[in-house]
Amino acid sequence: MVTLIAEDLLLLLLDDESGKLTGTSYPQPALGGALLIELALSGAVEVGDKTSVWRTAKVRAVPEQPPEDPILRAAYDVVAEKERSAQDLVDRLGKGVRDRLADQLVERGILERRDDKVLGLFPRTRWPAVDSTHEDGVRRALTGALVQGQDPDERTAAIVALLHALDKAHKVVDHDGISSKQVRARAKEISEGAWAAKAVRDAINAAVAAMTAAVAASTAATTAATS
Repeated sequence: MVTLIAEDLLLLLLDDESGKLTGTSYPQPALGGALLIELALSGAVEVGDKTSVWRTAKVRAVPEQPPEDPILRAAYDVVAEKERSAQDLVDRLGKGVRDRLADQLVERGILERRDDKVLGLFPRTRWPAVDSTHEDGVRRALTGALVQGQDPDERTAAIVALLHALDKAHKVVDHDGISSKQVRARAKEISEGAWAAKAVRDAINAAVAAMTAAVAASTAATTAATS
């Protein structure tokens, strides 16, 4: 089954039984970053050169390279509107995409959509797992890379980079006797490794840096609000 990297990331962050997001409270930049990385891997976008130390390099769409998947195509169209920074794009691309990705996974028979109300008043949607076969395969590939020291393929390495940016790599695999610190270190090693061409790496690095900044900002805002 062919899925988007963003779909795989969402599956990893959803609790299979409850259908709740358990891995992050800030899915928008994470899923937006996943879409941006997939566009880079497919050659649909590229990062321009920095014109000065004060300016952020801009991401631009590659003409005549629109993807077929409707969610990915919508993301491509946003990038194609004009050149923007990766930090701008991860929020734009991630806006509202969680529900679209989940509904697409429902159509694939992987998740089930459940709508209810909290206290009988507030609408809530959850997506418990129906068929975990694909997700189990993703976790096996991640375990091979993060725990068993195997060289990941490009797609698995991209998911590791996303999980590393969220500091969740150690949460999605069985450690098999090694520590969380060791899994984190391996995730960092893979994330920074030379597993993609330079043009793709530039886009991935920009997306991961933008995700990290967005997550840090969200965490700081939450801390300030509760202190």
